[in-house]
Amino acid sequence: METGSAPAAGRSGAEETARAPVDEPVWTGLPPDLLRMRRMLLVVWLGLLALAAGLVPGILVGPAWAAFTLLPLAPAAWGWVLLGRNWRSWRYAERADDLLISRGVLWHEETVVPYGRMQLVEVTSGPVERRFGLASVQLHTAAAATDAAIPGLHPAEAERLRDRLSELGEARSAGL
Repeated sequence: METGSAPAAGRSGAEETARAPVDEPVWTGLPPDLLRMRRMLLVVWLGLLALAAGLVPGILVGPAWAAFTLLPLAPAAWGWVLLGRNWRSWRYAERADDLLISRGVLWHEETVVPYGRMQLVEVTSGPVERRFGLASVQLHTAAAATDAAIPGLHPAEAERLRDRLSELGEARSAGL
């Protein structure tokens, strides 16, 4: 048995090469600051939960019950790993006619937003995002099901993306 990939039945190798996509999207991942922010939030919230889980029973029932402080450690470790996997799954690509957004570990989603269908591009940044120097880009289209977001970008990149998408959206929607 021969290893390697053979051309499909009835097609030559040259035909297969000619059918391969030439314009592969150039994917851009999210900055590591987003992962750092999410992990910090995980530690803060589970730290508060650990304090409540150990302190309250320790005071009310007895010092032996303070061992319940250790219970949130397993979810914290599991969440730490899952946040890393989720962060690595997010990426976006600007193509000639549309924007691709890919995300998801178990359920992979790829959203294609044509520039001509965009109605509004927002840049938002909550207090925690601002503290970490991050912003999110929210894309709104006529169909609510195709609204998309790109979280955790640096503000300069978010503004650049907003301006570019708005410009391309205006240029593409002129014929509608």
